[in-house]
Amino acid sequence: DTIRARDGELGAFVEVAARRALMQARRADLMLRARGNRPGGPPFLGVPTAIKDHEPVRGLGTRIGSRAFRWLVSPIDGYVARAMRRGGFIIIGKTTCSELTILPFVHVALHAPTRNPHDTSRYGGGSSGGAAVAVAAGMLPIAPGSDGGGSIRIPAAFCGLVGFKTGRGTVPNPYGMLDAVGISSLGPLARTVRDAAAMIDTLAVRPDGSFARAVDGHVPPLRVKVLLRSPLADVDVAPEHAAAATAVGRKLAELGHGVAEATPFVGQLDDFLPIMARMVARVPLLPGMVRLLEPSTQWLRERGRGVTRGDVVAVGERLSRDVLTWFGDADIVVSPTVAQPAPKVGAYLNLDGEGVFRTAAAIGAFTAPFNVSGQPAISIPWGTTATGLPIGVQLVGRRGTDRQLLALAARLTGENGV
Repeated sequence: DTIRARDGELGAFVEVAARRALMQARRADLMLRARGNRPGGPPFLGVPTAIKDHEPVRGLGTRIGSRAFRWLVSPIDGYVARAMRRGGFIIIGKTTCSELTILPFVHVALHAPTRNPHDTSRYGGGSSGGAAVAVAAGMLPIAPGSDGGGSIRIPAAFCGLVGFKTGRGTVPNPYGMLDAVGISSLGPLARTVRDAAAMIDTLAVRPDGSFARAVDGHVPPLRVKVLLRSPLADVDVAPEHAAAATAVGRKLAELGHGVAEATPFVGQLDDFLPIMARMVARVPLLPGMVRLLEPSTQWLRERGRGVTRGDVVAVGERLSRDVLTWFGDADIVVSPTVAQPAPKVGAYLNLDGEGVFRTAAAIGAFTAPFNVSGQPAISIPWGTTATGLPIGVQLVGRRGTDRQLLALAARLTGENGV
């Protein structure tokens, strides 16, 4: 009912499988009655969610945000759908994403743009834009997303949610055939850190509740650096976004952590470009499908021709070393998740393919470096702008510290009193 009432305006779903969802719900009811409504069994039994449209779901379309794949229906579940079913979730449909999950907003020829529920004149972010908008608008309580440069954290920040990019190796990477560097990561878009942690357990290979339990864990004194300036020199940080990151740093100091301002590292979009370009170029397409791609996707695909696996592995290793060297002895880096509020719908319509990609990719200036380095990162909501738009603050941990990062984020959001 909520999807029917709100999605026509917001465009979070590309497909809703209502009859199938109600059948799944009836089966969940039977399972609950068979247990006498006692606790146990799948942790999310009966909870509705939806799957980002680049992930296969048995019997549903897998359009990947593109007219080129509008005919594709998957005969099988992919990793994410299997994990959600294992956790007891009811899959009620597919959420929108940018074409081939490249851009940090969702506006494709396949369907209407995905709009921000806090201000429908603005985008909800991307590439996991539909998932974020659905959760923020109350159409879903929680949803999985994927993040190759900020695709979970960016829409979480724009929509006022918790968005967690798991560290490399924490959960499987189903995109290894395309992703030679390992920049992609699965993770949740949720309203609370506690919900997010529980979904990470569901996404893990052997769910054991360890991430959910970590939310209540003790956090020792940490070395914190606060980054207020964008790694891209030509990207200005809005004063309200910088102030939010500063406020989180101040709160961490009050909690007993050592806090200092970070010297910004300097990066270039072209450093990251070969990695993304090769991923797009590796997507198998028939000749007639290429002309159906968005101009920005076609431009990126051309840039990826001739880029070898060895090329991108070398680039990835160099960039990872640079980011980790800059991170230094810090345990946590705090920054704005994004430098500016969500862009207006149609902001990029007058640009050519290269212009769209280069302009929009700057939105990921604070997020993309930590995909290359494989570090866990979370965006938490931290107030709003004077016009009521959500502000997200990013916390980045060292490799292998996903659980500690969850506990720290929960401490900041008031979900962990330890």
